[in-house]
Amino acid sequence: MNILITGANGFVGRHLSALLIAQGHRVRAAVRRADAALPTGVAEVHAVGDIGPDTCWDGAVDGIDAVIHLAARVHVMRDTDPDPLASFRRVNVAGTERLARAAAQAGAGRFVYLSSVKVHGESSAKNAPYTEAMAPAPEDAYGISKLEAEQALAAISADTGLGLTVFRPPLVYGPGVRANFERLVETVRRGIPLPFGAVRNLRSLVYVGNLADAVAASLSRPEALGQTFLICDGPAVSTADLIRAIAAALQTPARLLRVPPALLETAASLAGKRAEIRRLLGDMAIDDAHLRYRLGWRAPFSLQEGLADTVRKAP
Repeated sequence: MNILITGANGFVGRHLSALLIAQGHRVRAAVRRADAALPTGVAEVHAVGDIGPDTCWDGAVDGIDAVIHLAARVHVMRDTDPDPLASFRRVNVAGTERLARAAAQAGAGRFVYLSSVKVHGESSAKNAPYTEAMAPAPEDAYGISKLEAEQALAAISADTGLGLTVFRPPLVYGPGVRANFERLVETVRRGIPLPFGAVRNLRSLVYVGNLADAVAASLSRPEALGQTFLICDGPAVSTADLIRAIAAALQTPARLLRVPPALLETAASLAGKRAEIRRLLGDMAIDDAHLRYRLGWRAPFSLQEGLADTVRKAP
């Protein structure tokens, strides 16, 4: 297939591009700047600048069989934008709608959109993992913009016949991961004690190799058309068990202190880090049964294999 990938030089984009090229597809990369670093084998590069309601997609979508839209204004913990929702909507909603209409007009048959589990909210209920059947309930500007983008794409699909598939991943990790996950790995690597030994929450993650595999599989499956899929590595894990798994991958002891979660919450609130501690103590569990049974998909890599690859190839 001739496939256009937006954000092909990003964390997910690099892994997905490399996989699709290895499978024999012809990958065209849409990036912000022409000098973006891309995987070997990318057939064409189109520098489209910032994504928004006025982005010119002429040439980028011509002759394309499928579009995989990864580029987005991503979630940040402390957004300094005076109107974050407007900025998220400009890129994630209006920009996505502009691309989808251009793709449909150019005759593309498929459009795969990388959304987010944050469409469902910030924390799943105890013993009630998120499923696609649950009503969306985003709590921040990023989640709202992702849901609105999904809704805009559904309308375009209905109007034009463009085949739509949506993925809602949780935290994505793998070689080259940045931000909080990278800091957690480095903290464990340095042997710094962490106060999460008493935490018994449940959080889902997805290794970038598993996410790329599922997206690639969806391109050739008619069963994926018109579907929204949650995706994860498998059973959710506690923050404590994740730290133990990272330590095992690093072949170093897991230094966990058993501090009561209530005390951690109080200390974090006093320090102005309520959102950060919520991520470490709360539940964010996913049930990916719909993906597994609809497409017959199984994650090719376990959490342990994904973490081993992540720490082995860390910068």
